[in-house]
Amino acid sequence: MKSILQKTLLSLSLSTALIASNAVLADDYVIDTKGMHAAIRFKISHLGYSWLLGRFNDFDGHFSYDEKKPNEAKIEVTINTKSVDSNHAERDKHLRSSDFLDVAKFPQAKFISTAYKEGTDGNAKLMGKLTLHGVTKDIVIDVTKIGAGKDPWGGYRRGFEGKTRIALKDYGISKNLGPASAELDLLFNIEGIKQ
Repeated sequence: MKSILQKTLLSLSLSTALIASNAVLADDYVIDTKGMHAAIRFKISHLGYSWLLGRFNDFDGHFSYDEKKPNEAKIEVTINTKSVDSNHAERDKHLRSSDFLDVAKFPQAKFISTAYKEGTDGNAKLMGKLTLHGVTKDIVIDVTKIGAGKDPWGGYRRGFEGKTRIALKDYGISKNLGPASAELDLLFNIEGIKQ
């Protein structure tokens, strides 16, 4: 009786260990913001005549990705909204004001993924919640895998790029810039270092 109980307990322990090891198969990555091998940019029409480009200089985040189970990938990114940079100091001051980002009231923007669906071509749809200007909305980001492999410093890296379009009014930003500037593109270049 004792040996049957011991065998059962051993079998349960091994099963639990196997389940636990399978649960941690995904590789965890920290987004490389120290080396600035990542970028979060935006692009918006200026009066319908040209494009205004900008970026956020201060952000951080992490993601997990398993090549065998890509649809279980997850990512979380936090952006310091005060770090907005459109290469024009006076415009940046205006972008930080209550007309736009209102950084005094909303110092952070955040994206947390809820699902990832990868196609056979390596492209994917990343679903998640974007919090901007105190408003949280579901968005879908079109993702392309860039590559993965060893780096010259003994680490391992993985990179993606993504793009989505959002309407400013959806996030409570009601400053009227004209119909051509009602939406903007968010562009993500994410390179992570395996932990």
